[in-house]
Amino acid sequence: MTSGMMKLAFLGTGLMGAPMARHLAGYYEVTVWNRSREKAEALADVAKVADSPRAAAEGAEIVISMLLDGPASREVLQEGGVIDAAAPHALIINMASVEPDCDRALAEYARARGRRFVDAPVSGGVKGAEAQSLAIFAGGREEDVEAAWPVLELLGRPTHMGPVGTGQTAKLANQLIVAITIGAVAEAFRLAEAADCDPAQLRSALKGGFADSRILDLHGERMVTGNFTPGGRSVAQLKDLNNALAVADAHALSLPLSQTVQAGFDDFVKNHDGGELDHAAYYLWLKQRQD
Repeated sequence: MTSGMMKLAFLGTGLMGAPMARHLAGYYEVTVWNRSREKAEALADVAKVADSPRAAAEGAEIVISMLLDGPASREVLQEGGVIDAAAPHALIINMASVEPDCDRALAEYARARGRRFVDAPVSGGVKGAEAQSLAIFAGGREEDVEAAWPVLELLGRPTHMGPVGTGQTAKLANQLIVAITIGAVAEAFRLAEAADCDPAQLRSALKGGFADSRILDLHGERMVTGNFTPGGRSVAQLKDLNNALAVADAHALSLPLSQTVQAGFDDFVKNHDGGELDHAAYYLWLKQRQD
């Protein structure tokens, strides 16, 4: 670490947070915290490790949160004193996937205390975090997003979506596309398998056609090789689907495809021990339904 670097607190060093924090440590004086301390300790070679989120945020000019969900974000950022502990006029960036209303409330709390707030959830999974190629959906005031831009660009490709909350809404839209496409690829492979057509050969044949996609490439490979070590956990996918359908309900929208795939992930997570498997394991859920 070099004297004169801006102080940055990174809260939540799980599957995606760890590589993100490691990248940022080359540009900022980074202090990390994670609920399971051993995950934070894995970054001790490049960052300070704090005993509490408030201690990590003490005097920090930038605070990045990459926690599990809305309740965890509120518990740590607001109730845990992180926003209050950050430096005056600090920039709070919530990169976790939470309900849009959660970030709107946190932004109001932060502004009342002289801090700035940007919601900036991401898409791209562990591979995107490691490659610094994440799609980043930023919501906030123009000047706040502009201030966040240098740090966001180190992690991927940010897009300013609008005011606080629109970043989270964009992420929920993204997750609907991801989940429904995973479901479509899984069903196509199950159909092929049942009719004596090799799914791996099918995946290769589909490349370059209208059915090609990043989901077919990455998650399709997981399905045909049986590798469901999580890059994106099914329990997190279910959380995002639940949040997306809550927003749909609030706007009196009927989203039948989303409701169908949400029901599938709900059953997989709650009744088939699928929560900690990659969301491509929806393919396993289809198999379990017919076994």
